[in-house]
Amino acid sequence: MRRVLITGVTGFAGSHLVDYLLPRGDCEVFGIWRWRSRTENIEHFRDKITLLECDLRDATSTMDTIEKVKPDWIFHLAAQSFVPTSWIAPSESLTTNVLAQVNIFEAVRRLGIKTRIQLACSSEEYGMVYPDEVPIKETNPLRPLSPYAVSKVAQDMLGYQYWMSWKVDSVRTRGFNHEGPRRGPVFVASDFAKQIADIEKGKKKPVVHVGNLEAQRDFTDVRDMVRAYVLALEKCEPGEVYNICSGKAWTIQKTLDHLLSLSTAKIEVKEDAARLRPSDVPILLGDNSKFVKATGWQPTIPFEQTLKDMLEYWRTH
Repeated sequence: MRRVLITGVTGFAGSHLVDYLLPRGDCEVFGIWRWRSRTENIEHFRDKITLLECDLRDATSTMDTIEKVKPDWIFHLAAQSFVPTSWIAPSESLTTNVLAQVNIFEAVRRLGIKTRIQLACSSEEYGMVYPDEVPIKETNPLRPLSPYAVSKVAQDMLGYQYWMSWKVDSVRTRGFNHEGPRRGPVFVASDFAKQIADIEKGKKKPVVHVGNLEAQRDFTDVRDMVRAYVLALEKCEPGEVYNICSGKAWTIQKTLDHLLSLSTAKIEVKEDAARLRPSDVPILLGDNSKFVKATGWQPTIPFEQTLKDMLEYWRTH
């Protein structure tokens, strides 16, 4: 049985990754959580994995946890992942994301264990992408436009550096936007879906508040994304970086329009200045050919189905 450690196991992608791994029957799954973590995402499999309390920002806590588990694989999904928060609290975003990864790498290096690590990097690293640079390849310049994106560039480069310097084995995956059931309501598509569900229940006035609707994003279903994370450790080269994306772009306007079409409620749309970012990435459309060539992966769930499933999730929660 492969020993698998998932950081951020109580989160969106982390819980879906467990859903994918457990039925395979070839893994013993360990998950890192903190005492104040919300656990509603993991209640359906909580008794099937081993939960370990650990603060990845603390080097001793991280070392003790990794020494106890001695994982064959680590999926590093824990992070401060909400872009707007990184403008409000830039230091917290940088220290949380960078220190946690350094502590994991140092623990693996100092313990001398042969662990493969999947690093959940981000398409936000590309930042300001010009029209002649899409679809975005891994060789595209990194021009991050938020403190969150800067923290992800640092994590990405640390993955490369620790492989080159110490042969700490990691695969860097630059995931583009991924959505699905359990997505936090602060993220754009889930936010729209929750607002619509609340309107249908009479919990709020029939108005959906929005930010920038012109941005274009490359969306993948989270269930396809976590399958890609596993393939990255099974088939990809250490120290390399791979885009994981659908290769198709949706405007935020089209995303909203599709969700509205799934509801019979009469809903008004209003721009909310508080939802506009100091700087926004106009387009993130990825080229997944490097990853597809290495793994054979293809997304299987249409984004229309993702949006339907997300709306149904909020209708029942």
